[in-house]
Amino acid sequence: MNNKFNETMKFEAPKENVNEAKEIILTVYNALKEKGYDPINQIIGYILSGDPTYITSHNNARSLIRKIERDELLEEILGNYLEKEKEV
Repeated sequence: MNNKFNETMKFEAPKENVNEAKEIILTVYNALKEKGYDPINQIIGYILSGDPTYITSHNNARSLIRKIERDELLEEILGNYLEKEKEV
């Protein structure tokens, strides 16, 4: 038996979609806000479940968010949060 469970795997998401992911997150956030939803809760619901009905179709937000893999969205959100925290 090998010791794969004792090793840490390295995950690297593709970097070409970073700016696109940020733009999509902001567009989706604004569309949800405009429609009266709590954008944070709705985006979390989408990331956790993969169910696009958590995202409004207003301003094409549902189609946009499906262009980016959920792990890429999570990476963008977490990365942005951690960068802001380092500045404090």
